[in-house]
Amino acid sequence: MSVRGKPFIPAPPRVISPSPTPSETQETSEDSYLGPVTRSAARRRQTGNTASRQTLQESIDEDSDPELRRARTRSRSPVKTRKVSSLASAKSARASKSTRNEVEKKEADAGTETSNGHLAPPTPTVSGWDWRTFSRSPSPLGLIPIHRRFKTFIHKHEVPRKVLHVSIGFLVYWLYVSGTQTSSVTPFLMGFLIPIASTDYLRHKYASLNRFYVRYLGALMRESEYAGWNGVVFYLLGAWTVLYFFPKDVGVVAVMLLSWCDTAASTFGRLYGIYTPRIRRGKSLAGSFAAFLVGVATAAWFWGWLAPRTGPFPGDEDHPFMFKGILRLPGLVSNMLGLSESQGTVGGPIALGLLSLWSGFTAAGSEVIDLFGWDDNLTIPILSGVGIWGFLKIFG
Repeated sequence: MSVRGKPFIPAPPRVISPSPTPSETQETSEDSYLGPVTRSAARRRQTGNTASRQTLQESIDEDSDPELRRARTRSRSPVKTRKVSSLASAKSARASKSTRNEVEKKEADAGTETSNGHLAPPTPTVSGWDWRTFSRSPSPLGLIPIHRRFKTFIHKHEVPRKVLHVSIGFLVYWLYVSGTQTSSVTPFLMGFLIPIASTDYLRHKYASLNRFYVRYLGALMRESEYAGWNGVVFYLLGAWTVLYFFPKDVGVVAVMLLSWCDTAASTFGRLYGIYTPRIRRGKSLAGSFAAFLVGVATAAWFWGWLAPRTGPFPGDEDHPFMFKGILRLPGLVSNMLGLSESQGTVGGPIALGLLSLWSGFTAAGSEVIDLFGWDDNLTIPILSGVGIWGFLKIFG
């Protein structure tokens, strides 16, 4: 029964949005022909599509939000859900990013000291020490002014430092052929060592002295020595040790190995180290092989040519050579092998070749080995001297 005077107004029909979803739009646009596209534009579009797919994740539970449930019943369009989810994901991403930045900032403030604007050598990690990652090279750039001016000549190739390094070997050669005994050289080495080490200690206490020091001697230093001990201190200490404690020939050869093998390893390692396997950080097979060859040549030249043609000198009776030109097996080994004394003895070129090969091996090994983090200017002569002395003690 209808009431007169009141027209009947039907309820508005339910309308389902025919608008395509963004994913359908992307699929349509990807399938349609849009003309040629450059690779960079395609890469940017692909990156944008991936980001939009990750942002428009419909992962919100409708039961947890009554407003979304009502909006879902009114319309089948997922725009509202996607909009809310995208806002929520963006807000959570910003919150996690800000939290991560705060944590990193706190860790950086807690674990680092105040910077002075200069580069510094890398600090060791707390996870543990590895001998393959230990290196004193390459040194940072920016601490010594002259290194910034001559980046290739001084900083990269260290030409002045290597010239000084090599010249010490020729100085030892001149002292030997002039008849100077090792007991006359060690007091001068100690006389140089004490004031140089004292100055190096004081420059670390007074910044003005340190700036003056590196201004005039920076060409002979590595920048890692700006806040550490100068390599000359260890050079003098190593040379004094082998010349004072070892026989004359062993001490002279050890200093020559320090002077020439270390320079050869550094030079050829920087030139060809990238083409050969790495032994440890800062040490390559190319550098070690160069040190081995130079060590063999140095020992063969000294014991096979220089010593027989320039001696003996006055005072050699108090400083005898350890190598007499003969190598023999120990008596215990000869008895175990059933060899007579003559059968277990070699001399001439064979003995010289064996000693030269061993000298080259000890030179290369001492250049690679890290001994308690000490400077190689100290470890190379000492380890080489110990190796050659031990070899001659057993077979000499």
